[in-house]
Amino acid sequence: MKLTIVGSGAMATALADGLAGRYELEFIARDSQKLDILAERYSADSLLLDQTDISGKKILLCVKPYALSVVADQLVGRADTLYSILAGTSIHSLDTQISAQHTVRAMPNVAASFGASATALTGDESVREEAMEIFNSIGESLWLSSEKELDIATAIAGSGPAYLTLVAEAMMDGGVKQGLKRQDSMALVRALFAGFAPLIAEEHPALIKDAVMSPGGTTAAGYAALEAGSVRDSFIKAIEAAFMVTQK
Repeated sequence: MKLTIVGSGAMATALADGLAGRYELEFIARDSQKLDILAERYSADSLLLDQTDISGKKILLCVKPYALSVVADQLVGRADTLYSILAGTSIHSLDTQISAQHTVRAMPNVAASFGASATALTGDESVREEAMEIFNSIGESLWLSSEKELDIATAIAGSGPAYLTLVAEAMMDGGVKQGLKRQDSMALVRALFAGFAPLIAEEHPALIKDAVMSPGGTTAAGYAALEAGSVRDSFIKAIEAAFMVTQK
């Protein structure tokens, strides 16, 4: 299957990293220099965005939401399927600007580069199987029943890596504050994150916490400090704030 990636930014590259070798890739972009680099890196075909014919193509739209109208004006013909990763951009808005037989909204994240993206999907049910196949190839995907749910998922699956970097950096800094060397603190946190993935895949977070927390122990003391700092409440509010941006 051939997939045509429209865009040349970080997410376009992350998706290409994950999809390369599994699918034949093609790129459409405005920047000819970036286009040449992408074409060489992925041994892909490339087309400069300038009244470009997308007839019959399976499109992965990877541009910024504010650039949609400008890009759409340069795409002609009717695509087979449009897969859009544009946050907060409805299927109705996409359909009024880009002609496609099928339209699906997707929200992957930058972990697609390593085949480890959490991707939420919604849209045309007739291409659900194909959509799941494509995005499962770069990690794990979940089909949702509405665009509202997709927008909520954006705050978790799309923005989540940024929130987790905050946790990771804070824990690293905490280790350094107490006397660990920076490189040792970083190594421990990286190993912690790598080991946590299989844990949470098998257990509810509360059960993991209860298994680690001994009465009057170190974990209980640290956990109480996090609760005193309203960390849980802050994360809940972060998801809400990110979701509200998609509704503007």
